[in-house]
Amino acid sequence: MIQFKRVYEAAKADDGQRVLVDRLWPRGIRKESLALASWLKEVAPSDQLRKQFCHDPALFDEFRLLYRAELAAHPEHWQGLLEMARKGNLTLLYAAKDEAHNNARVLAEFLEEELERSGPPSSPVCYAGEL
Repeated sequence: MIQFKRVYEAAKADDGQRVLVDRLWPRGIRKESLALASWLKEVAPSDQLRKQFCHDPALFDEFRLLYRAELAAHPEHWQGLLEMARKGNLTLLYAAKDEAHNNARVLAEFLEEELERSGPPSSPVCYAGEL
């Protein structure tokens, strides 16, 4: 299961692997006090896209499209997250105040789709004896 939550929320047992997916370190949090498996700056939106979006909900649909394009262009940045999600719970951490319009939400959706797309292959249909 892939979930996302604000970095300021307390860690819970069902979080599984916790990964910070922001390019900038969150304000007011000491690195030693945050329970993290890793901090993946490179999976965050580019600086240009982040500044263009500026956390404006009116620009979120465009941000989603552009961020997904950035993700699709760099699978090396998020492949490790798929492996973590296959092994158990994965929690993507972000610092934005807006819980509905943020990069972690888009990344979680993207990763869920990738997991579905790369799921176990189905067996071919057998037409033996039907010809």
